[in-house]
Amino acid sequence: MATMQEKMNVQDLILNLEAAGFEKDQIEEYLARFKTGETKAQLALLSAQRAGILAHVHEEERQIDCLDYLVYQIQKGRVTP
Repeated sequence: MATMQEKMNVQDLILNLEAAGFEKDQIEEYLARFKTGETKAQLALLSAQRAGILAHVHEEERQIDCLDYLVYQIQKGRVTP
């Protein structure tokens, strides 16, 4: 990866997008916006990906909360057959 002072090359950009969970078609769309200098569209694509990931994280947090609640209830003897 490029350091903060160096410009990111296209290969590094693609690797970063892949690491961020972008699918092939999303990467192609991002690169099209990149090549035409559509900064706002690039930021919108990144923001949408971030929002999707965050929604997934929140759903998994909710699932963890459900498990923790069940463990708590079992430990207190409140779950019976």
